[in-house]
Amino acid sequence: MYSKKLVFISACLALFQFGMTLITLGSILPNLKSDFASDHISAAVLAGVLPLGITLGSLSFGPIVDRYGYKLLLMFSILISALALLGLSHGTSLWLLYTCVFFIGAGGGAINGGTSALVVDINDENKSASLSLLGVFYGLGALGMPLLIGVLSKFMHYTQVLSIVGYSMMGTLIYFYFLQFPPPKHEHGFPIADGYKLLKQPIILMCGFFLFFQSGAESLINNFSTSYLQQAIQISNEKALYALSFSFAGLTLTRLCLGVLLKNISPFKILIVSLILILVGNAILSLKINYPVSFVSLILIGMGFAGGFPIMLGFIGQLYPSLSGTAFSILFVIALIGNTLINSGFGYISDHSGIQFLPFCLMATIIIMLIISYFIHKSIDTKINKKSYAG
Repeated sequence: MYSKKLVFISACLALFQFGMTLITLGSILPNLKSDFASDHISAAVLAGVLPLGITLGSLSFGPIVDRYGYKLLLMFSILISALALLGLSHGTSLWLLYTCVFFIGAGGGAINGGTSALVVDINDENKSASLSLLGVFYGLGALGMPLLIGVLSKFMHYTQVLSIVGYSMMGTLIYFYFLQFPPPKHEHGFPIADGYKLLKQPIILMCGFFLFFQSGAESLINNFSTSYLQQAIQISNEKALYALSFSFAGLTLTRLCLGVLLKNISPFKILIVSLILILVGNAILSLKINYPVSFVSLILIGMGFAGGFPIMLGFIGQLYPSLSGTAFSILFVIALIGNTLINSGFGYISDHSGIQFLPFCLMATIIIMLIISYFIHKSIDTKINKKSYAG
C-alpha cells in the first residue's frame, strides 16, 4: 500500500527540481562564456546538447516505469541531475561541461515524463486537474532558479549556488528512499507488442501532434519574444526578459486555477478558451503599441499555454492506463521534435526575413492546434463518456 498524498508530494518535489535544473543553463550561460572563453565554448553546442539529453530521458522513461515502477527511475534521475549540477560547479574542462549539460537534460526528461505518468496512475478521476497542479511546481522551479542565482550571486559565486542546489537535491533522495510507490504494472515482463501498437493508435498520434505544435509555439515565445520586443518597440533586454518572466508566471498561476476548473468544466471547453487566449495575446503583440500592452500580451499567451499538456496527458492516461508510461514517452518525444523543428524553422525565417514574422508563425501554429483539437474531440467522444471529463 502507498499514500497517494505522499506520492503526489514526491512528484511535485521532483518536478520542481526539474524546473530548476532545466532553466539553469540559460541562467548561467553568460558566466559559462566568461569562465570557458579560453576553451572556445560554443553556445550552439550547449543549446543542442540539452534537448538531446531531454529526448533520451523522455524516450526511455515510459518502458522503464511500466516494467520496473517509478521509484528506481525517479531516484536515479534526481541523482544524475544533482551530480550534473555538482559537475558544473566544480568542472574545469569543456568536455565535462557538455557532459553535465547532457545529463541535466536526460535526468530532467525522465523526471518530467515520469512524474506526469505517476500522477495519472495514482488518480482515478480528474487526471488533467491533478496534472495541472503538478505543472505549477515546474513553473515555480523555473522561476526560482534565476531568482536564486540573482539574489545569492551578490554574496557568493554562481558555482557555489549550483553546489547548494545539487546537494539539496541529494537530500530529497532520502525522502524517496523511504517512500512506498505504486507497484510496476508489468513486473513479470513488458508487453513489447502492446507498446509497439501504441504507435499506431490515431488518438495518441493526434494528441502527440497537438503537443508537437504546442511545444513549438512555446519555443517561439521563449526563444524569440525578447528579440521581437526589443526590435518592435525598442525596449531594453532587461525589460523584455521581465515580460517573458511574467509570461511564465501567467502559465503557473493559470495551471493552479485549472486544478480546480478541470474538476467542473469540460477540458475541451478549457482547451478552446486557452487557444483563444493565445490568439488574442498574439494579436495584441503584433500591434507593437508599447511596453505595457506587450507585457499584457505575453501574460495572456502564457495563460493560454497552461492547458495543453495536462489536458492531453489526462486524455491519454485515461484511455491507456496499463501503458501510460510508454504512451507518455511517445507524446513527449513527438512534442520535443516539434519544439526542435519549429524553433529551428523560425530561426531560419528570422535570419533571412526578420523577427517581425513571429506573430504570424505563432498564429499559424495555434490555428493548426484548433483544427487538431476538433478531431481529437470527435475521436475521444467515441471512446469515453463526456461526463468522465466534466468531473
